[in-house]
Amino acid sequence: MKDQITETLVGLLVLAVAAGFSWFVFSTIGKSGNGDSLDVVASFSSIGSITNGTDVRLAGVKIGTVTDISLDTQTYDANVVLSIRSGVPVPEDSVAKIVSDGLLGAAYISIEPGASEDMLAAGSSFEYTQGAVDLLGLLGQFAGNGSGADSSE
Repeated sequence: MKDQITETLVGLLVLAVAAGFSWFVFSTIGKSGNGDSLDVVASFSSIGSITNGTDVRLAGVKIGTVTDISLDTQTYDANVVLSIRSGVPVPEDSVAKIVSDGLLGAAYISIEPGASEDMLAAGSSFEYTQGAVDLLGLLGQFAGNGSGADSSE
């Protein structure tokens, strides 16, 4: 009988901890550092594996996230909305690049700051962007060019 009471109490403790953890997760989802953010747009010819929620980093530090992705049917570019913390000034001539964390790492958007004294405002867009690099395509081109280079004579 004593073992059943102990097991019941441990089970209730585990459920209480799980409920507390769930409450914490749901109460903090979607909140950034100070709650204020600046939405800017970047257009890319290829976004690779970028999705909603992907990190936006400056000097390796997370300063925001991707909040929306849409296709521009006129230019066939992907328009990506970046939500950047409002306390982080980003010069308007900055470059937004899609890079990956190592060879097999996750993709993220890296911002390389420019030299302009004017900062991006809400709703503005990056003038300079660099899309995702297709590593498998590059390897295929390299392997294809390397094996057939001497056979053309």
